[in-house]
Amino acid sequence: MIAILIATALVFAISGTFAALLLVAERYLVNYGRCEIDINASQRTLSVKGGESLLSSLMAEGVFVPSACGGRGTCAYCKVKVAAGAGPLAPTEAPLLSEDEIRDNVRISCQVKVRNDVRIEIPPELFAIKRFVGTVEALRDLTHDIKELRIALVDPPEIDFVPGQYIQLEVPSYGGGRGEVYRAYSMSNPPSEARHVETIIRLVPEGICTTWVFQHLRVGDAVALTGPYGEFRLSDSPREMVWIAGGSGMAPFWSILRHMIENDIRRKCTYFFGAVAKRDLFLIDELGRLAEELDWFTFVPALSSPAAEDNWDGEQGLITEVVARHLSDGAEMEGYLCGSPGMIDAAIDVLHKKSITDNRIFYDKFA
Repeated sequence: MIAILIATALVFAISGTFAALLLVAERYLVNYGRCEIDINASQRTLSVKGGESLLSSLMAEGVFVPSACGGRGTCAYCKVKVAAGAGPLAPTEAPLLSEDEIRDNVRISCQVKVRNDVRIEIPPELFAIKRFVGTVEALRDLTHDIKELRIALVDPPEIDFVPGQYIQLEVPSYGGGRGEVYRAYSMSNPPSEARHVETIIRLVPEGICTTWVFQHLRVGDAVALTGPYGEFRLSDSPREMVWIAGGSGMAPFWSILRHMIENDIRRKCTYFFGAVAKRDLFLIDELGRLAEELDWFTFVPALSSPAAEDNWDGEQGLITEVVARHLSDGAEMEGYLCGSPGMIDAAIDVLHKKSITDNRIFYDKFA
């Protein structure tokens, strides 16, 4: 048995070494020359150095496809449709794609090498995404594990976005040999504050970006980001709305609500916000005051496990349970959700039971 284990380990070691040598040889010894990337039937054509990943080649030319893992092939955000020139599907891609996506030639762009001319299709709105450099203007503790990050933009000095959209922070390499990565965060400021980006970040234990924000980032530091991304936003409908969020899922709603106030958008809305204990609530005074001032806005905070010292006399239970108790017939309503995949899936189930159909449910999952 020991001999078999040793032999197996040797095979893996040799295979890994061989794969590494192939990567080094391709990077430094193989010259693919200049390759052409045709985007959206020649809407834009790029001439790039062959041998790099499709994702990095696009980013180098200012075409920013969403990516959170820094090109490691784990987040599956950087999907694009490759009409021709991508070569066979890599083993690293298959687990991240559905059968329909594979059939439609969708690929994980960070795992596709540009070795010849390539034709791809991307959503046209990606052409509007830019890279911004700014300065940390403020870092504010909202709770024991949530910070508000405010960035003053320098180059370009303004960002044009729709409330509900997100940016991707570029996290530089810091300690422990971690390379550059990108992480997505919804903007919490209204579009009227175009010279700033504000977002709400919750600490994730061992999280690359959140550790950087909480332990390394300081006021005055230079930061880079790309954006805006995303389709989460208010519809054009006048329907009454149900908002459901927890934790840092507050961010897009804080942007949307302030935008509505500034533009006198008086759509009736009930905002359900969930937390574990009182120490996890934030912006409560501000939202409570707005609920008193605005006849179209109702705010319902809830705690799932209030501590004895909280003296909490408000709503209790999971936020989806609170919604189920409050909401009767939602046949003429729309649902807007922001938070973890588990919370969103549970909230969608509740909204379905209240007669809110999928075409009237909009969400942003913080995966």
